[in-house]
Amino acid sequence: MIEEEFNGDIAGVGTFCYEGHDNLYLNITNRCSANCIFCIRDISDGIYGYDLRLKKEPSIDAILDKLGSIDLEKYREVVFTGFGEPTIRFDVVLEVTSWLKERGMKVRIDTNGHAQLLHPERNVISELKEAGLDEVSVSLNAESKERYDELCQPAFENAYEAMLEFTKEAVNAGIEARMTVVGFNDVDILKCEKIAHDIGAAFHVR
Repeated sequence: MIEEEFNGDIAGVGTFCYEGHDNLYLNITNRCSANCIFCIRDISDGIYGYDLRLKKEPSIDAILDKLGSIDLEKYREVVFTGFGEPTIRFDVVLEVTSWLKERGMKVRIDTNGHAQLLHPERNVISELKEAGLDEVSVSLNAESKERYDELCQPAFENAYEAMLEFTKEAVNAGIEARMTVVGFNDVDILKCEKIAHDIGAAFHVR
């Protein structure tokens, strides 16, 4: 049973570490490369009773110090997620993932799949694989580029195609992958499910 008094807040930063569903979540940035019309940030300050609006982004040292003080073995997995797109801080994701894998933890990242657009000079999937990442959960959110652009308002023109390619490359690299949609946006769920399964990813309606 997860302890209710868990505190993932540090002074001057805010809550970058929080619990739920027997997982430990890392909220390392509030920045994002999309502006989804259904984003929880527009209607709430957080989830599970935690305020996820960061005062500033936590340093790698702060993250590792906090993780080092926690009994990680009580969690099923550690997940990069929260109020922003984790891969904006790609080097932080890589270093923290490597640290966690050295301690035997399963690591997942919840992502919009824009990492290659954010870091065009790098082979992001190869680096995530090398760091030991176990799973990606990619926000598909729509059955077409047109619907995706309408719902997610990405910063990049070819974000939908890049998100699909990111997921394909993850599957090809042997990283477990699932694709998700939000169920109340009048998207074609069956078409989205087919897209995910054709890529080789699992599918989930959030």
